[in-house]
Amino acid sequence: MTQPPLRVTAVTLSYNQRPFLERAIRSVLEQDFPLEYIIVDPGSTDGSRDLIERYRRRLACIVLEPDDGPADGLNKAIELTSGDVFVCVNADDALLPGAVASAVVALERYPHAAAVYADGYFVDGTGRPTRRFRSTDFDLKRYVFGGVNVMQQATFLRRDAFFAVGGFNRANRTSWDGELLVDLGLAGWELRHVGGLWGIFSIHADSISGSGRLNSEYDRDRVRVFEKVVGRSPNQHDRTAFALARVEKWLRDPRYLMWRITDSVRRPKLAEALP
Repeated sequence: MTQPPLRVTAVTLSYNQRPFLERAIRSVLEQDFPLEYIIVDPGSTDGSRDLIERYRRRLACIVLEPDDGPADGLNKAIELTSGDVFVCVNADDALLPGAVASAVVALERYPHAAAVYADGYFVDGTGRPTRRFRSTDFDLKRYVFGGVNVMQQATFLRRDAFFAVGGFNRANRTSWDGELLVDLGLAGWELRHVGGLWGIFSIHADSISGSGRLNSEYDRDRVRVFEKVVGRSPNQHDRTAFALARVEKWLRDPRYLMWRITDSVRRPKLAEALP
């Protein structure tokens, strides 16, 4: 008996990212695969809500209520989803054309995987690509030692696996997506890296990654996740292990290093790759 096609939901958390938000919305709505779309805005004051309202007819749901941080807001939205699979598209990031259809093919190919993830592009605050983002195969220990890359913007998760491990950790305000992957790995779920350029990751002065304003919180979250996997806090003796994990990442996937080298000299060409 033929299985019904997977149903997909996209969720966007929007908070005062008006200059980038429409790109994110359109990148979802212009996918060549039918999907449900939910936007969460806990209290933007920069005109984001007016923009969201313009797209209301094409959205399954808009959640306009306060939350206890990004992970909490996303958990609330994902509880409302009806899809078998969901993807989180940050308000300042975006999907690339064909990403959803490609992800569905990959999920059907790997029915036991809790998530599939691919590659994409880093862009600056103007949307100009700076280099490609190369994800790598997942391994718990190598991940917490910095030897694994997973592009969140190109990650599609099965809803049942997400709730089986309790969803995003609401206490994590910097790297809730990474902690979820660790929780899935600890629970024995498969995480599968597949080929393809699916996402855009925007680094700019107001982003968490670009501003550095939450560095101290990030360090606490990183230590907690490290302890989950290793059973202790990182110490000075781990410096060599961190360095070796990064070298091993290059050796395991030569394309990772090749992309870093070639993209540094071909940025004008990169711009031609984005829609």
